[in-house]
Amino acid sequence: SMVIETPGGVIHVDPVGGADLYAGLPDPVLILITHQHGDHFDLPTLEGLPAVRLITNAAVHDMLPDAMQERAIAMANGETVEAIGVRIEAVPACNVTEERLQYHPPGRDNGYVLTIGGSRFYIAGDTEPTPEMAALTDINVAFLPMNLPYTMTVQQAAEAVTAFRPLVVFPYHHRGSDLDEFARLVAQGGSGAEVIRADWYPGGKAG
Repeated sequence: SMVIETPGGVIHVDPVGGADLYAGLPDPVLILITHQHGDHFDLPTLEGLPAVRLITNAAVHDMLPDAMQERAIAMANGETVEAIGVRIEAVPACNVTEERLQYHPPGRDNGYVLTIGGSRFYIAGDTEPTPEMAALTDINVAFLPMNLPYTMTVQQAAEAVTAFRPLVVFPYHHRGSDLDEFARLVAQGGSGAEVIRADWYPGGKAG
C-alpha cells in the first residue's frame, strides 16, 4: 500500500489492513487498485475510507458493491484516463515464467504510470518483467516488486531497471529479498538509477 500526495490531492494505491491505518493521513481524492489479491484489494478497508473515485482492473470492478461500482472506472491494460489532473496509464502486470502464471495471469492485472506535474511515476503492482515494462520511457520514479514466487527475483528486477532506466527505483513488496544484491546489480547494470529503500514493513507488518 502507498499514499501519494499530488497537487490535485492524495492518491491511495492498494489500501489494505483496515481504514484505521490511514486515520492520521490526509484523506484520498482517488484510489487505485492493481488487482484482487487480498494484500492489494481489501473491501472492508475501502468501505472505511472516503467515498471517492476508484480506478481498478476489471476483475476488481466486478467484485465491488453496486454503490462502489458507480464511482469506479475499470481500466484494461493499455488504456489511459485523466483524474485530478493526473494522467493514468494502465500497463500489464503479470507473470511470464510458466510455473508462476497461475499467480498473475496475463491480461488481468494492472500496473500504473502516473504523470504528475511533468514527472512519470511507475507503480508496477505484482508482476515479472514484461515487454511493456522494458519499453517504458522517461520514468522518474519506479516502484518494483521482488518477492518469490509471486513476482520478480532481484536479478529480474535489476535487469528491468537496466532496460527502462528510471531515475529512481524503490523496491517494494520485497519481503525476504536481498536488497543489497539488488542495489549491487542495479549499479552493475549501468543505468545510473538511484535505489531508495523505504520502510515498507514497520514493526514487521506487511506493507
